[in-house]
Amino acid sequence: MKKVQVLGTCCPKCKKLAENAEAAVRELGEGYEVLKITDIKDIMAFGVMTTPGLAVDGEVKVTGKVLSVEEIKKLLA
Repeated sequence: MKKVQVLGTCCPKCKKLAENAEAAVRELGEGYEVLKITDIKDIMAFGVMTTPGLAVDGEVKVTGKVLSVEEIKKLLA
């Protein structure tokens, strides 16, 4: 199962990215798990200094941007 990690401190952009990630995972079907990482120390451990961020299986894919559902699906496919 792939882990889709949303890195953010619950700001509006972070919440939107989490919503979009959950929608993308629903559309793609099984095999994905969305995790919300909200602790700043944990976020910084990823090397992320600008939120929101999106990581897949621990590898940071995007920071500082809210991806659309379609953009997230492309990253996961």
